[in-house]
Amino acid sequence: MSDDHTHVQEFFGARASDWDSRFPDDGPAYVAAVAELGLRSGDGVLDAGCGTGRALPPLRAAVGHSGVVVGADLTPAMLEAAVRAGRGRDGLLLLADVAALPLRSESLDAVFAAGLIAHLARPEENLRELARVVRPGGKLALFHPIGRAALAARQGRQITPDDLRAEANLRPLLAGSGWRMTSYADEDNHFLALAVREH
Repeated sequence: MSDDHTHVQEFFGARASDWDSRFPDDGPAYVAAVAELGLRSGDGVLDAGCGTGRALPPLRAAVGHSGVVVGADLTPAMLEAAVRAGRGRDGLLLLADVAALPLRSESLDAVFAAGLIAHLARPEENLRELARVVRPGGKLALFHPIGRAALAARQGRQITPDDLRAEANLRPLLAGSGWRMTSYADEDNHFLALAVREH
């Protein structure tokens, strides 16, 4: 396991047990972001870096009983917290690295990724792997329940010009990874960039 993986697992593993209680008001933002994906009954969707699975219930509601919902995360403690919260009923939980997903190419209709991009060791390569598992024309939502400025303030830091989530950085990063950005919103109460998988 790489040092990056160890760091991510240690960071999130230590916070898994009280993660949901630390951010109790994020639910509506997740529901709204999932709605932006435009999922239909029967679709297949991956929650990449699913954490405690907060997106799984709205994803399941969007695709219905005939759809497929998969939650993948690198940190066992986060997946255990998802199960304790009852979210394992809403999707198949996988202990997996988004850099090498155990999923067939072009097998899904969309990827939802909350708070993921800042933790990717090799962003372009990792986003390309997300594109691999989505059919051409499928969608990607890069989401955070608060915007970049609010998140930086919460973490006691400044936004830097090299922030991957800045539109000027994210648009070419996505383009180089097989995605075309279709919308971008960075407001105090949410961050959401939507993209479509190119053919």
